[in-house]
Amino acid sequence: MKIGVNGASGQLGAAVVAELKARAPEHSIVAISRTPEKAGAADVEARFGDYDDAASLAKAYAGLDRLLLIPGMDLRPGARGAQLCTAIDAAVAAGVEHIVYVSSAGAYNAAAPNIAGDYFVSEQHLMRKARHWTILRMSYYAEAFAQEAQMSLGFGVVTGLAENKVSFVSRDDLAAAAAALLVGEGHDGAIYTGTGPASVGGAERAAAVTALTGKPMAFVVLPEATLREQLGHAGLPAEVVNAVVSIQQNFAAGGFDIVTGDIEKLSGRAPRSLEKVLSSVLAG
Repeated sequence: MKIGVNGASGQLGAAVVAELKARAPEHSIVAISRTPEKAGAADVEARFGDYDDAASLAKAYAGLDRLLLIPGMDLRPGARGAQLCTAIDAAVAAGVEHIVYVSSAGAYNAAAPNIAGDYFVSEQHLMRKARHWTILRMSYYAEAFAQEAQMSLGFGVVTGLAENKVSFVSRDDLAAAAAALLVGEGHDGAIYTGTGPASVGGAERAAAVTALTGKPMAFVVLPEATLREQLGHAGLPAEVVNAVVSIQQNFAAGGFDIVTGDIEKLSGRAPRSLEKVLSSVLAG
């Protein structure tokens, strides 16, 4: 079987490729990226593929049996949804039998610029167009929160739009689950949600940072206007501000307050807790 990973030069894509090599060395792996020179590895074929270039995707997907689609980093309103719909169409036209899509927890028919809408649009398109499909929705990266906490140590504050709960998931655990989907059977038409083992509130995660670092950290609820103002003063582009705010809106709405056993079910190993990921980033 020939398995493609689109987004292979990113952190998640590279981790999926490594998992595939470890789990199923008998299969052929194709690493697809806008920067294929960064996606190559021993016994892995690298191909150029750009979500904004349908012709490149047609070539990149040729001969694949299964394909993993990982969303890109384009934060322009609606861009990711359009890109993924283009990729789905290209994969179907290329004859790919089974498409696995990494989506997001909390996806719903949200208006732009809320990024949840991009995931909803592309999920719906996948269901309508693909021969066989599987969706792996992900909770928020534990590593992303760890980086946020690290940058906030000097201020002693992490913020949100509400005292929310989030089931943070480790990137490596998500990669293991995605790789297992790509080589496994019985997942056609299934929707999974990859989460950590617990849903952690704002005050709880601030306390965890304090316990690990010995530095006081508090969780503070901000009005949306204040959050936008602070992000703008930090010099962030409007697209980034909108993305951060929409993520916090979706946290506050409870879109990431979900815990499943899907990581362990798919990968065969229990997911790491937020505390363990924080420890690996912050300790020492």
